[in-house]
Amino acid sequence: MTIESHGGNKVAEILSQFSTTHIFTLCGGHISPILTGCNQMGIKVVDVRHEATAVFAADALARMTGRVGVAAVTAGPGLTNTITAIKNAQMAQVPVLIIGGATATVLKNRGSLQDIDHLALVKSITKYSQTIKRVRDLQPILQKAVHRANTGTPGPVFVEIPVDILYPESIVREWYGLKSGSGKMPWWMSTYLNWNVDRIFKSKDKKDQYVTDVKKSKISSLQLTRFRELMQSSEKPILLIGSQTMQGMENEKALVESIRRLNLPTYVSGMARGLLSESSLPIYRHERKSILKEADVVILAGVPNDFRLDYGRHINRKAKLISINLNRTDLYLNRKPILALQHHPAEFLVKVSDSVQHINRDTWHHHIQERNTKKENTINEQASTNVGKVNPMRFFSLLNGFLNDGDIIVADGGDFVATASYILKPKSMRGWLDPGVFGTLGVGAGFILGAQLSSPDAVVWAIYGDGAFGYSLIEFDSFVRHKIPVIAIIGNNAGWVQIARDQKEFLKDAVSTELAPSNYHDAVEALGGKGFIINEESEIEIVLEKAKTAAMKGFAVAVNVMIKDTDFRQGSISM
Repeated sequence: MTIESHGGNKVAEILSQFSTTHIFTLCGGHISPILTGCNQMGIKVVDVRHEATAVFAADALARMTGRVGVAAVTAGPGLTNTITAIKNAQMAQVPVLIIGGATATVLKNRGSLQDIDHLALVKSITKYSQTIKRVRDLQPILQKAVHRANTGTPGPVFVEIPVDILYPESIVREWYGLKSGSGKMPWWMSTYLNWNVDRIFKSKDKKDQYVTDVKKSKISSLQLTRFRELMQSSEKPILLIGSQTMQGMENEKALVESIRRLNLPTYVSGMARGLLSESSLPIYRHERKSILKEADVVILAGVPNDFRLDYGRHINRKAKLISINLNRTDLYLNRKPILALQHHPAEFLVKVSDSVQHINRDTWHHHIQERNTKKENTINEQASTNVGKVNPMRFFSLLNGFLNDGDIIVADGGDFVATASYILKPKSMRGWLDPGVFGTLGVGAGFILGAQLSSPDAVVWAIYGDGAFGYSLIEFDSFVRHKIPVIAIIGNNAGWVQIARDQKEFLKDAVSTELAPSNYHDAVEALGGKGFIINEESEIEIVLEKAKTAAMKGFAVAVNVMIKDTDFRQGSISM
């Protein structure tokens, strides 16, 4: 039986024009033609167990590849389940296209199943949102959405497609009762319905295009001159590089070389932690707060003065501030820079590094290196302390020995993950994925999918707190079905420790922060994966070797590490 071409096929054809390789979803009646159309087009349909996971996966794929990530969700609760994930993509400035199903055009606002005002819901958390009302509008509107997602400050976009746009015209006429010939329908109703179907499918094969108008900001000679002057007069400069610098970056080698030529003491955060894989770069990991108090020039490359810099108060108040950011608001957030550059940070660093005069700052580098070495020694001492069960600092020190070039680290949690960020050493330029400024728990499963599918030869290591792992557990079913190898490391101390630490100290009550020391590894085994447990430090290397071997054979693996609380991050909660 030949199936008539339909709107879902057209959506798949359009997505293929954007080099879409995967679409993430949880099935629903409103979007079935999109999924079948993508499957027939060769776009891999990756179905998961919660819609938020689908958007997180699209987010991660976009970060890893530089292409827009795509998720399709059904109407009503299908979309509402994604709100946190969409907001996370917006705050992390990641280009994601969310395609939402909707009730038939003739049933809108008439009490149809799962019919809500989707556009009003997503307006504040997307760069662009639109409803498609005719088949011929699929191409120009989807093209416009993808263009908007990628230009300026990248971010998520939403396109709503009613179900009668997606099915073949003959089926839609049957749904409307226009092919029954029963004569039971009032003439005015059949006239209206015929008009609506004609409107939907008229010129359905016409290929309208959205004409993009790309206006790329240019770096002026005046800006370059001012930057050079500030560098030449500076004795203690600091370069901070954030995730935005890595987003949409076309030439990784050029960025690395620019950082090497500038030779400024550098600190990295977010996705920029992947730069730590380049051991020759002047990147330091510790004592950032105290060093910023000594700096005379601070360059913020894709880093806003938000809570992570204590709203700018971490920086010496007398320091000259240079801000490079795609987002105008972030350029001036909480503290006015002496030089504000609304450009892609990576592009600017590459451009300016060609002409900045080399200045010997060995004394400044040596000072920072001494501070870093002292902190490293302190960490090593704390890692060697016997705390009973497993010392998380000791665990991560040993885990470093199992990471190979090209591996990817996914971070989903609070205290355990933050400890990892001080110790683990990423092994590739895009080797670190965390939620970003929103601090969202639950990104893990989606990020694992996006990372592994974009880099199938890499080993993905997911670092979980036991609280955060609760969001991802059921998705091991998805990993098994889609043959996604991963090694999930669960720091199990039976609690939401980052919250409990301050709550117990200041409020003397641990209510709601306590969990059970659950056998998460057994649950993963029940879902078809491989599970291991580490109860004491003598087991760490043995179990990690077994876990890596299992992952290399294609298994989804969970390692349940029974850790002991430490005071390493005492007083670390951010507000």
